[in-house]
Amino acid sequence: MEESIWYVNMKLLTVTTWNNKLYKEYAHRFEKTYNLSWPYTVYNEDDGMFEAIPDLKAFVERNKDKPTDNFLQDAVRFSYKVYAYCHAIKQYKDEYDFIMGIDADSVFYHPIPEDIVAKKLYKENCMMTYLGRGGQYSECGFLGFNLKHPETQNYAREMLKLYNSDEIYKLVETHDSFVWDHVRIKFELEKGVKNNNIGDHKKAHVQARSILGQFYDHTKGASRKAMGMSGENQMVLREGKKR
Repeated sequence: MEESIWYVNMKLLTVTTWNNKLYKEYAHRFEKTYNLSWPYTVYNEDDGMFEAIPDLKAFVERNKDKPTDNFLQDAVRFSYKVYAYCHAIKQYKDEYDFIMGIDADSVFYHPIPEDIVAKKLYKENCMMTYLGRGGQYSECGFLGFNLKHPETQNYAREMLKLYNSDEIYKLVETHDSFVWDHVRIKFELEKGVKNNNIGDHKKAHVQARSILGQFYDHTKGASRKAMGMSGENQMVLREGKKR
């Protein structure tokens, strides 16, 4: 009984980002299929995001003309998500227990039971939950942040410091997955922070193989977005569904 009450009282929030162009291309599927029992909030690049997060606007304006060879060095492209999640971590720290950042190219099939969140995704002694992959940066189409952990606000501040100071350009790679990992590992090594890895330490589409793949599909990459599904997701293949 005590455990059930805890599930009911746990306050959850999903956070995502898109712009009007990406909404037409694929994020409309996120909005149409979202079926989780807790609310979500959207940071729209074309609708008030710069006004809500002035530091994001300043970062983009300073660096939008920097040359980049590929996505691994495209800090500006991925900065929107970082600023959005960090803003949400601060904004909602007193309203929610756990924030889930879910990419807008996700398609929902089955609601995630709250007991799965409590047993698998949320760990009281962990600052964040992530999808670790073997031999490369994590998959950051999903990130979970424990707002009750004493280091979560510090983690968000450390992330923003890299962007606001442009120190991010001193890193080997500047896409968000690398940066989330960089600061997470720093907190693990320097502060002994524990984090919850729900990945399988294998390469490629780790989210499709994870427990999350039983409930929703992350259609990452151009080909998956075009199909509206991931060929690696056994749940989607088994049920023969395409949204």
